[in-house]
Amino acid sequence: MADYQPPFQITDAIINDVAEISELMGKLSVTSGLSANPTLRRENRIRTIHGSLAIEQNTLSLEQVTAVLNGKTIIAPPKDIAEVKNAYEIYEQLDSLNPYSAEDLLAAHGVMMRGLVEEAGMFRTRPVGVVDQKGNILHFGTLPDYVPDSVMKLLDWEEHSTVHMLIRSCVFHYEFELIHPFADGNGRMGRLWHTLLLSRWNPMLAWLPVESIIHDRQQEYYDAINECNYAGESTAFVEFMLASIKASLMDALAVSDEMSDAPTKPDKEASRWNLIKAYLNDHPFIMNADVRALCDVSAATANRILAGFVRDGKLEKCRENSWWVYKLKG
Repeated sequence: MADYQPPFQITDAIINDVAEISELMGKLSVTSGLSANPTLRRENRIRTIHGSLAIEQNTLSLEQVTAVLNGKTIIAPPKDIAEVKNAYEIYEQLDSLNPYSAEDLLAAHGVMMRGLVEEAGMFRTRPVGVVDQKGNILHFGTLPDYVPDSVMKLLDWEEHSTVHMLIRSCVFHYEFELIHPFADGNGRMGRLWHTLLLSRWNPMLAWLPVESIIHDRQQEYYDAINECNYAGESTAFVEFMLASIKASLMDALAVSDEMSDAPTKPDKEASRWNLIKAYLNDHPFIMNADVRALCDVSAATANRILAGFVRDGKLEKCRENSWWVYKLKG
């Protein structure tokens, strides 16, 4: 297994992002209660699960996911509810998982996909083609006879490589999706394992909702995978994922600043609402990107702002073509 080397390049953009992420982690460790605040941890974990499952077409909103995990009854497809409960259960077990163990990988898949697929907790036994949202075949996964050996080689490389964990965890994520080792659940397992690997580099990253950022940039996520499929190496995906991790850290720092600036929060909320309301006086709806521009915030913070106004009954969330948009309530 020592000869195995997944193909990728270390570009200037990658080097710069690793340096910036390391600097942001230092700032976050000083200013944030990300690892210590149980309320913030739970909120981020719920955002993680919502983001990762929404990428896989789970229909539950962030508010519904929160309700399910708070033990409330909601009206929704049973499959979607089961996906949420399963994902929360395995994310809560991150500390006990060995990121280099194939047995732990299979066990985690067994929890993630319990009651959802016949082959939960086992490598797939049939060939599979990976398709995009339009049904176009992007690539064929590794033939089933070669899947166990391919996964073992990848895990072994991940454990013994001297490449920085920020980079090699991204490489793992791409190569895992390329192998496509399971009959279903490959996307959510790849993101789970990526978070697990990052948490071994810095425990704070177990609570960083990178999946939420990926959900906001879902088309870019698929585009990066497709670009790598054509190029035959994972560089573009590594660059995308590092940019997403950096964005998530910047958002976490913004949240930390908001928490330390608690006395002015009502004024800030009122100011943001006035901006959004004024925008909606001239437009039929508002989107995440509009809030980012209006309020000068990250995509994840814009999501939180919009979700808060939905909870307050000021906005309603609805579909406009294939996009989520927000309109004035009533």
